Amino acid sequence: MTKAYFNDHLEKRDPLIFNALEGEKKRQQGQIELIASENSVSLASLDAIGSVITNKTVEGYPGKRFHGGADFADIVEQAAIDRAKELFGCEFANVQPHSGTQANQAVFFSLLQPGDVVLSLDLAAGGHLSHGAKPNQSGRWFTIVSYGVDRETGRIDYDNVETLAQEHKPKLIISGGSSYPREIDFARMRKIADAVGATYLVDMAHFAGLVAAGVHPTPLPHADIVTCTTTKTLRGARGGLILTNREDLFKKLQPAVFPGVQGSAHLATIAGKAVCLGEALTDEFKVYGANVKANAQLLAQVLQKRGVRIVSGGTDTHVVLVDVSSKGLTGQQAQDALSTINVTSNKNPIPFDSPKPSEWKGLRLGSSAGTTRGFGAAEFDVIGNLIADIFDVQNAGEATRTRVIDRCKAVVADLCAKFPIYA
Repeated sequence: MTKAYFNDHLEKRDPLIFNALEGEKKRQQGQIELIASENSVSLASLDAIGSVITNKTVEGYPGKRFHGGADFADIVEQAAIDRAKELFGCEFANVQPHSGTQANQAVFFSLLQPGDVVLSLDLAAGGHLSHGAKPNQSGRWFTIVSYGVDRETGRIDYDNVETLAQEHKPKLIISGGSSYPREIDFARMRKIADAVGATYLVDMAHFAGLVAAGVHPTPLPHADIVTCTTTKTLRGARGGLILTNREDLFKKLQPAVFPGVQGSAHLATIAGKAVCLGEALTDEFKVYGANVKANAQLLAQVLQKRGVRIVSGGTDTHVVLVDVSSKGLTGQQAQDALSTINVTSNKNPIPFDSPKPSEWKGLRLGSSAGTTRGFGAAEFDVIGNLIADIFDVQNAGEATRTRVIDRCKAVVADLCAKFPIYA
């Protein structure tokens, strides 16, 4: 029995889960991934994430553990810390957060008391749940004041941010989110925070890889604290990072992560983070980041030429936020329509949208996963036109719609076959 425990592979030991994972592999191979929060990790990252270090329990930080036998755990975590610091040019890094949300939770835990005022980007304008959305702990425990975007331009209204900051005197001001496609004026936000004595947090979960590649401004010279995930544009293990140049804040953040909001570290994930951070230090990754941005901009341009409204008129990142009401669709209808040709996306609110998900007018697209796969300008031009073709045919007769779906599905299958993922 013991021998079987250490030698039986998943296929033999648990066919249900094995078959589900094999199905997921085939799904990823056969579909074009346009969800902006998704990417494909390297095989080296998969090796690390599925390694035997998952068996090891540690609490605390390298050199100061609460468990013995942590020699190799220390090597792994210290490598992740050192690489994060080098990659983003910062003095201090915590690599233990299990997610970007828990990284943000640790910042709240270290700086705020329940009821304190937080000024953050409204969810419909591109903010994130963990920045104070009502269903989230951050929205239940703290007083959240939301700023938005200009109705005409779709860009952050910095004058409004300044007015709200002066009126409400927040203890924390947050930039960043989940679907804001434009660069943020970090220097302006820093000035606003300083004027009211607020701490300034930038959540760069979505654009961290672009910062690492040098194709997006870095928030670190301006922000007191920066959080991010290692997935999305960093295309690594699912987890979070906390970065800062302020030693006084880092001394508060360390105990806020452990034992404040988390227990033992997930070492296999930290190993995966170390791998992706190492990969992001290469020249190859710089090329990748530039291609991600160029491909997103091209996708936006193609859709605009086909009469699809792009929120804010374009993108500076990997995110393309689409107003599908310009084609008479809801976000859910657009998402479902693209799924018929094996293109995955997600419905999303757009600025000034309905609070009801069923009525959202937005669709969030991203270029990261496709670029990882090897898609370039030619492929994203094709993808943009496929999307527009599917949108245009939704109100056509069934025979016409079926013919277009079949044609588009065949093009998707051909692209996936030409650019396979994993051997």
